[in-house]
Amino acid sequence: MRQPNLFSLSRKEGWRRFVDEAPRKRPEILTRRQLEALSEEAAEDYNDARHDWHANFGIVQTPQLAAVHNALDEIVAANRQDGDRIRSAAVIDALPGLGKTTIANLFGRTFDRQQMRRLGPVTDAGHERVPAFRVGLTSNTTLRTLNRMICEFYGHPATDRANAATLASHALDCVLSCETQLGIIDDIHFIDLDRRDGLAVSNHLKWLANELPVTFIYVGVGLAERRFFADGLSGKNVALAQTARRWTRLEVAPFCLSTDHGRRHWRSLLKATERQLTLADHRPGMLGRNADYLFERTSGHIGSYFTLVMRGCYRAIRTGTEALTRDLLDEVRLDEASEQARQQLAAALTHGTLTGTQAAS
Repeated sequence: MRQPNLFSLSRKEGWRRFVDEAPRKRPEILTRRQLEALSEEAAEDYNDARHDWHANFGIVQTPQLAAVHNALDEIVAANRQDGDRIRSAAVIDALPGLGKTTIANLFGRTFDRQQMRRLGPVTDAGHERVPAFRVGLTSNTTLRTLNRMICEFYGHPATDRANAATLASHALDCVLSCETQLGIIDDIHFIDLDRRDGLAVSNHLKWLANELPVTFIYVGVGLAERRFFADGLSGKNVALAQTARRWTRLEVAPFCLSTDHGRRHWRSLLKATERQLTLADHRPGMLGRNADYLFERTSGHIGSYFTLVMRGCYRAIRTGTEALTRDLLDEVRLDEASEQARQQLAAALTHGTLTGTQAAS
């Protein structure tokens, strides 16, 4: 088994690796005869390479990803204000399993590459250029831990022994010295506005937006439902909330089969996936012929869909099936949300209220 490509995007060394690493090389697709001609060791190495490829073959440009990236590009490009002005922020707010984090990270990677190409790896003052930073919150994030996580991304040496205010000052110094222009903060739904420390962290995000000359991209689940944009206020006081005026909410919708556009987008995803498979007996159109079934299994959530494909590919190679058939995929267990929704979706598809095959070619 290949040594996993281990790194953390919450450290600049890991982020740099994510940004700079060359695309993986796709393994050659062998025929059945060629597979059978391999020695035991050669077959083991080839299958291991295929497992690695199917787990990491890249990102499919879905309409959802393209739409959010276009909006993010507009927001970031328009934020050219001088340091004395507050920049607006973007927040990707959607249900779990729809690719929010992936969308944010990919945008950050593209932005980082563009800045490094245009400006180079070193600032005019001789500091390392870090165009973007990225951190993820935890369930017990406090002012100090949030500031510490930003400092730890840059590798600041004083993260263990400083208080919240000092760490905030260090974070500002890192951003200014490295000329950072983009900050990605993931999992902000962990901030509980009903708790004093949660409200303090929420207010601190506003302070960071005021003091750090960067465009923030926040990522979270169900933020509107949690009254996140209301700053925890209610009634007439909601009008006083700053977040709703400063943050642009970007949604990510699951795939749907209720419209012609939705069905075409779903089948386009299946076709794009098939072009990446390295299975000896898989033929173009095999996934498309099972469009309804695949939607039934995954509820149109791209995270669940790719989990099904990745596990199915592993099973197809391990069992010698060498194709993603319906019988094979039926043996693959998915996340609990998908399994729970499957029965209801199956009934809708059976009664014709949803279909992934009609008017979708």
